[in-house]
Amino acid sequence: MLRKSLQERANWQAIAEANGFLFHHVDGERYWDERACWQFTLSEVENEIEDPTTELYAMCLQLVDEACGDQQVMEQLAIPQPMWDAIASSWRSGDASLYGRFDFAYDGSGPAKMLEFNADTPTSVYETAFFQWNWLEDMIESGELPPETDQFNRLHEALMERFGQILSKGSLLHFSAVAEHIEDRATVAYLEDVAGQAGLETRFVDVAQIATNQDGQFVDPEGYHIGALFKLYPWEDMMREDFAAQVARSGTMFLEPAWKAILSNKAMLPLLWKRHTGHRNLLPCYFAGSDEARELTSGPHVTKPFYSREGADIELFDGAQHHTGPAQGYGAEGAIVQAYAPIARHGDNHAVIGSWVVGDDAAGMSIREDASPITRDTARFLPHIIIG
Repeated sequence: MLRKSLQERANWQAIAEANGFLFHHVDGERYWDERACWQFTLSEVENEIEDPTTELYAMCLQLVDEACGDQQVMEQLAIPQPMWDAIASSWRSGDASLYGRFDFAYDGSGPAKMLEFNADTPTSVYETAFFQWNWLEDMIESGELPPETDQFNRLHEALMERFGQILSKGSLLHFSAVAEHIEDRATVAYLEDVAGQAGLETRFVDVAQIATNQDGQFVDPEGYHIGALFKLYPWEDMMREDFAAQVARSGTMFLEPAWKAILSNKAMLPLLWKRHTGHRNLLPCYFAGSDEARELTSGPHVTKPFYSREGADIELFDGAQHHTGPAQGYGAEGAIVQAYAPIARHGDNHAVIGSWVVGDDAAGMSIREDASPITRDTARFLPHIIIG
């Protein structure tokens, strides 16, 4: 594994905008960055990213199965009691999952370590599935990369296949996000396109415009019943909305399903460690305030709220320095303490590996790079390649 400097395409911004990638810069700063890439060998990807992803996901599903029959686990996860039955029913009914993204610390020198699992509303799917592949094809065609260069990236194809497994051709699937959020709207637009390629009919509705009819069904502004909904809106927020009680009786199939609320929660990390202590891809992790957590804080460690996004309210001690993520008020539900694992570093650049799972299978890889060891919303997306 190494970081490789490359000449960026002269017209990459025009290519991005022609393909609907309008958030390639955020607040004037680069988000997409093709001035370098991260290079892996096939063995590194297969043995240290792909295989662990599949194994860890199976372990996560075992945890969901246990949690849905154990009140104590639901309480440890700080899931509101009124949602317990809806979540358990979602799991026992076999409600399908579309995708998720593990974040790994990996630098090529040892096993990948699971930092967390973005199980419910993972973003950067368009950049991973489409735009970094577009970059790779252009770089090979221009001769900047050898023709045998590859990527761990069948994310687009896997998503299309999965949509076709979840719903039959011609079915209507609503997609929802906050329409004014450029990145979220673009992410959902891409997934709408993939679903369309799978033969589904799609319709977008702003989250704020979803209503209920007299029968308690969710409907769009035109009054169409929302029978199936992909929502880029996290369950931890939905569970605390006034309409949460209507979820179970609405008759709507959700992507992601309600049982993903168990996994899109960092409280699952100490539960996984307790059940699989010593696993090569897990880090020691405990609930904050426990004796084990206090012992862990005597050395390098990371404290994370149960619910936190883009590094918000995370505290990291690497053994020499303390680092903090943006303060955004997370942490009311509780926090966990996780052993520190250094992520890949090149100069001032710290890179976290995203490993995507679609259905039950590993399907692709993404890399975000930050000047801080805490990956924040200002982190840049860099493509990757496989050579050797």
